[in-house]
Formats: sequence, C-alpha cells, structure tokens
Amino acid sequence: MNHEQAMPLLDDQPPADSSYNLRQLLIFLIPSLLGVLLFLTPVVYDGKVTIGLGVMADALKASLSAWLPAIATGLLLFSAALGLLGSALKPRWLTQRHALNELFNLHPLWLGLRVLGAVFAAMTFWQFGPEWVWNANTGGVVLKDLAPVLITFFLVAGLILPLLTDFGLMEFCGTLVRNVFRKVFGLPGRSAIDAIASWLGSGTVGVLITAQQYQKGFYSAREAAVIATNFSVASIAFSLLITSFMKLDHLFVPFYLTVVVAGLAAAIITPRIPPLSWKKDEYVAGVGKQIKEDVPTGSSLLRWGVLQAVKRANTNPSPAQMVKVGVHNVVDIWLGLLPLVMAIGTVSLAIAEYTQVFNWLSYP
Repeated sequence: MNHEQAMPLLDDQPPADSSYNLRQLLIFLIPSLLGVLLFLTPVVYDGKVTIGLGVMADALKASLSAWLPAIATGLLLFSAALGLLGSALKPRWLTQRHALNELFNLHPLWLGLRVLGAVFAAMTFWQFGPEWVWNANTGGVVLKDLAPVLITFFLVAGLILPLLTDFGLMEFCGTLVRNVFRKVFGLPGRSAIDAIASWLGSGTVGVLITAQQYQKGFYSAREAAVIATNFSVASIAFSLLITSFMKLDHLFVPFYLTVVVAGLAAAIITPRIPPLSWKKDEYVAGVGKQIKEDVPTGSSLLRWGVLQAVKRANTNPSPAQMVKVGVHNVVDIWLGLLPLVMAIGTVSLAIAEYTQVFNWLSYP
C-alpha cells in the first residue's frame, strides 16, 4: 500500500494485503504523537499548568502584545467592509469562489452582528461614543484581553491542528472506543479525541476540532452539536486556575471530579432531549458522510484501528494543501468568529456591568 494507491477511508472489508511497512507506520505515529504532546499533554510552564499549544500561543501573544488590539480592530473593520460588499453587491469575483462566498455573502443577522462588532471595536480602540461600549470592563475586556488571546491561539492551533486530526489518531481512537461512545453518548468513537482535548487541553481546542470534523463530513449536524455543547468542558488547566483564584486549591480533586461527573451525566442525558434531539443526522452538503468505524469480522479492534490509522496517515493531503486548509481555518475564525465575540461579548458585559439582569437571573 503506497501513498498514491492507498485505499479509500470507507472500505467495508480489510484490503487483500492489510500489511504496512515501517515507513507507513511512522507516518501515522510521529505526527500523531507530536499532536498528543502539543494538544493533549498538560505541562507546567512559568508556574502554571498549560499545554504545549498554550505555551506557543502565549509566546506569540507576548511578542505582539502592543499591536494585538490594533490588529483585532483592523480585522473586524476589514471583515465588516467585505461582508457589506459581498452581501449587498455580490461581485462575481467573490460569489464564484466558494470560500470567499461562504465567508462574506452573509445572512442579514450575521452581517448585522459583524458590522456591530466592527463598530464596537472602533469605538473601544479610539474611545468614542457611549462609555458603556468602550469601558475597560466591557468593550475593553473583549478587545484588549480576549481578542488577543483568540487571535494568537487560533493562529497556532489552526496551523498545527492537522497533527491531531489528519494523521490517523482519530481513526485509531475511534475504532477502539466506538462501542462505548455509540451506546453511551450516541456518538462516533473519534469524538473521544474532542473530549480528551477539552478535558486535558482546552475547551477551545475541542470546539475547533469538532467544527473542522463536521466540515469534513466526519460528524453529522446532530453529532457536532452534541459534542460541542457537552464535551467542550472546563479543562484541568482552567479548573486549576479557577480553584487557585478562589483559594480552593486543597479542594481541586473533589471539585474537578464534580465537573467530570456532572459533565458526563449531561452528555448522556441532553442528547436525548430537546433541543439537541431535534437536530438531524445531516452531513455537510457536497461533502457527505466520510466515516465508517465498523470492524470487519475476523479482525481485532487494535489491528483494524492501526490499519485504519495508517491508511488515513498515508492518504493525507500534501503539506502545502494542509497549510492552505489551516490558513483558511484561521481566516474563517478571525473574520467570522471574532466579530461575533466582539458584538455579543460587549453587549453581555455591558448588561452585567450596568444592569441588574444577571443578579435577577442568579436568584433561582
């Protein structure tokens, strides 16, 4: 089995020659282990628990800290301008390119939120207009504290995420735990990687993995919604930060066990009740279903898992194609997600800062 003649991912039966050589096995093992080290392995760095990805993102953030609010403002203004252009005029150079059309030809609701985010960013950066927008505790938090983290984190994560998703690790883990995840959660086994990434690394990474797997046809709309809402929980690192801030370090173990038990209970119950139960098992149009985790008769779980992982690793896109996809993912988050965070985050913080709404909601 060579790179050019590797069999499709959705084979029902093992290939006639189900062997693989050492080079093909290493193409699966080396990138996947590197992905585990960067995304799933907690490390202590500079006195805090984080992951390798977090260390890289923090270093980038520190080197660009003075420029990041201005960069965020520029990205939001650019996103709103092209959104208005694409949605109102629909120029041919935009509509004929799928990626650009998807990013800038918007539904009125999303266009409105994108423009609102850009307006809030400009008001906060140059400090004009109502103070409830640009106050340090409202728009200032989003633009100067949250946006820099998102920009640097997703830049690094988007570019190196293929190590975790495109070199067979999800196929290997999915095969091993598919029965448990199907019966307990009604999900593919590969969603175990999303859960591990969230619990051990970062909930943000879990969401990013889930979104990408949905776009590639490995999850249906229902499965992606269930995974994103139930498995993107507070990570160990974030929970340590919270308990330390609240001076409850000595109660960390029972605290996090409570989080895990509550999270697992929710993951079992909520997919079976509305609104998640209303979601349909539909796959992205034009991509279709790209997953099959059934193990053929006569093949062990471990052997079939390794074989599927090796096949996936040896049919992955070229490095140039993976960089292209990674850059697209980063741009999609910067220009699509960041404006929503700025718009909704600023309004939410203003409600919390200037009204009693959240106090009322917290009484029950």
